[in-house]
Amino acid sequence: MARANRAVRRGRTLRAARLGPRDVLHVGSAGLRSRPVRVVLSALGIAIGIATMIAVVGISASSRAQLTRQLDALGTNMLVAKAGESMFSGKEVKLPKDAVGMVGRIDGVEDVGATGDLGHSVRRSEKIPEGGTGGIAVKAATEGMLDVLRGGMATGTWLNAANGRYPSVVLGHVAAERLGITEPGRQVWIGDRYFTVVGILDPLPLAPEIERSALVGWEGAQRLLGFDGHPTAVYERSTDASVRTVQKLLASTIDPRNPHNVAVGDPSSALQAKAVTEGAFSSLLLGLGGIALLVGGVGVANTMIISVLERRHEIGLRRSLGATRGQIRIQFVVESLMLSGLGGLAGVALGGVATAAYAYAAGLPWVVPPWAVGGGFAATPVIGTVAGLYPAVRASRLSPTLALQA
Repeated sequence: MARANRAVRRGRTLRAARLGPRDVLHVGSAGLRSRPVRVVLSALGIAIGIATMIAVVGISASSRAQLTRQLDALGTNMLVAKAGESMFSGKEVKLPKDAVGMVGRIDGVEDVGATGDLGHSVRRSEKIPEGGTGGIAVKAATEGMLDVLRGGMATGTWLNAANGRYPSVVLGHVAAERLGITEPGRQVWIGDRYFTVVGILDPLPLAPEIERSALVGWEGAQRLLGFDGHPTAVYERSTDASVRTVQKLLASTIDPRNPHNVAVGDPSSALQAKAVTEGAFSSLLLGLGGIALLVGGVGVANTMIISVLERRHEIGLRRSLGATRGQIRIQFVVESLMLSGLGGLAGVALGGVATAAYAYAAGLPWVVPPWAVGGGFAATPVIGTVAGLYPAVRASRLSPTLALQA
């Protein structure tokens, strides 16, 4: 006291002691330590918002990663040429019988296969009504189809020169499920006779029409089911560098006189479009996560205002002991930042766990983009500053004498 009086007599101005980083953290965490339940409930709003945003981005990224893996495994170099409709009659035209051989002579083409619609139904037995097909188509298939599709056999064998001549059939995995057949050796009714199931295909994302089909050998279909030998669809694989060139030549090669009667499609475009759709849907869900985060910020601001009202005596005591308004503002802003930071950490953890659980359940790779984690956590100091600024200013304006009143 005597030193302060001497400083005043000498004309020097007294200055408040500066708060170091350790002191700021200590006074900022005082309110959090004294009210743990309120802290948890307030941080929960921030955590839910951050977790929602990270989970949405993570689930979308995991789905896109799975689609990318499928595209990499299946390739984007497969094209399908199908019989279109005649410009004059409007009826479906037929592709030439030697379409497979003609396509195979195009430079860059590596594998060629074809299917032909047979117009028959497939049933478990002749006792089942013909209308109960379950949406399963019966198609003739060439031996090269499996290589073109890059498919595999879930069980059994593919059609070959031996079994393709006789009443044998390979089922797509969807067709097998609808027929209730899980292993080779069972028989199904096609046309006017039983065919023996010799194999069941793995899923074929690039050829859903094959997944829902019963496939008979090309020669067996002609001999046993009256197939005329005209393919309905020609599938080809070419080198990556020649895909676009082959696409331009495919129709004119199959039908030089009327290339417009041939429709050429790219099956991989469906998966690519699905990947784009995943990103568009994520934008909507991100908006919902942002709303949840905003609600969490309002909750933090509300908590800080209540804290200021409840701690008027503490603020008045500190002010009377020499704390400046700036130090009071720093105290409550830091408290708000720490509260938001706790919510941000919890939200990042919850979002990562939610993404991992979904990816595990759906059989997807677990992918959480680093920018999503960084962006989610970087949003917390902004929310903490905005939410704590008004309560901090209000606390700094409290008069020491009014704050100390009983």
